[in-house]
Amino acid sequence: MSEIIDYYSSFDEWGRLDREPLEFNVNWHFIRKHLPKEGRVLDNGAGPGKYAMALAKLGLRVTLSDLTPRLVDIARAKAEEFNLVNQFDDFLVRDARRLEGLADDHYDAALMLGPLYHLQAEDDRIQAVRELYRVTKPGGIVFVAVRPRIRKILTALMAPAQWKPLDNMAAIQSFKETGIFDHADQGRFTGAYFFNIADIQPFFERHGFETVSLLSSSGIGGRLTQENWAYWQSRGEEKQLMELIYESAADPYLLGATASHLLYIGRKA
Repeated sequence: MSEIIDYYSSFDEWGRLDREPLEFNVNWHFIRKHLPKEGRVLDNGAGPGKYAMALAKLGLRVTLSDLTPRLVDIARAKAEEFNLVNQFDDFLVRDARRLEGLADDHYDAALMLGPLYHLQAEDDRIQAVRELYRVTKPGGIVFVAVRPRIRKILTALMAPAQWKPLDNMAAIQSFKETGIFDHADQGRFTGAYFFNIADIQPFFERHGFETVSLLSSSGIGGRLTQENWAYWQSRGEEKQLMELIYESAADPYLLGATASHLLYIGRKA
């Protein structure tokens, strides 16, 4: 996992969500819709804490964990900046596969919006989901980010030089079979696993979760350019556009076509 820690130690994940707000806005729309009104929430693999801060602002008790020590430090600083430290139970450096010190059946809700797509071995993915299950209360809600394989193939076909080694058909065919991606260039997004869409719900259901929904984290908005957004904003219709995007997020025909991230929402049976 050292290459993952190295990548996120230098990458501006908070800034990415500021620069590309659609993913956060769509995810947060549905997270907030399904969150309990009070209680404890685990943000597991929280990065610099963008979602954790939003959870804390709602008055929920938040535990934040991430694999990368630098990101945990940033999250703690963000909580201090926003005067939210008192809403946090802890800031922890933890591997999602081993949530040491976190009690069984403790959290009313849990987020895991990153770790699962950096676990290339199936046993590791299973271990992370079992840990998520363990620490969530019976009936508790979970929100998990996954990445769709078919969308990555489309991205590689459109920009092969950006996603080496997926710059030739033999490599793309291999990726199609395995879902495993290791970038050929240092310092780029790497060490990743991409799901076949048809496998996502069965995977979680085999490990104790009831599916609530599987959503596109960008809906129909995933293919809109800055010029497109500017047009609808100039008309004063951005709110109506966002409502259309939220409505489209659950359309199963869009899951692999427009979104680089999907949001699985499940309930601990």
